[in-house]
Amino acid sequence: MNWNLKTYDELTKDELYDILKLRCQVFVEEQKCTEADLDDKDKSAIHLFAEDHDKTIACLRILPAGLSYPEASIGRFAIDKSYRGQGLGREAMNRTIQYMKQEMKVPAIRISGQAYLQKFYEDLGFETIRGPYLEDQIPHYEMLRLLNK
Repeated sequence: MNWNLKTYDELTKDELYDILKLRCQVFVEEQKCTEADLDDKDKSAIHLFAEDHDKTIACLRILPAGLSYPEASIGRFAIDKSYRGQGLGREAMNRTIQYMKQEMKVPAIRISGQAYLQKFYEDLGFETIRGPYLEDQIPHYEMLRLLNK
């Protein structure tokens, strides 16, 4: 398994296609989200993704402060259904938090996490600050993690 961290401009056409394909499988097909996934934020994002035998199996995007929230944020977090339950989610988030803390030097990360993942995010140091509320007709919580702790 290979982990990759790339800006939009660094992604190959095939990598971008595979990331969007995985997001479509998870958000549109599985979760029945009808909101548009393509929101132009990918162009400003840093994309973390994992590949296993040339298949993209996990992805998320890191957004700079001021794009979605005043703080930097993480979003569009998806894991291939057949790879869930193996710790990939925790590994992806830990890699991302470390990158944001050490390389981006951001003071905090804000996310909008699905309600069923609230404990998962709290275990990673995020605190619930608002919610629940509906986003794409799915209950979410707004959560914040301060990185100077």
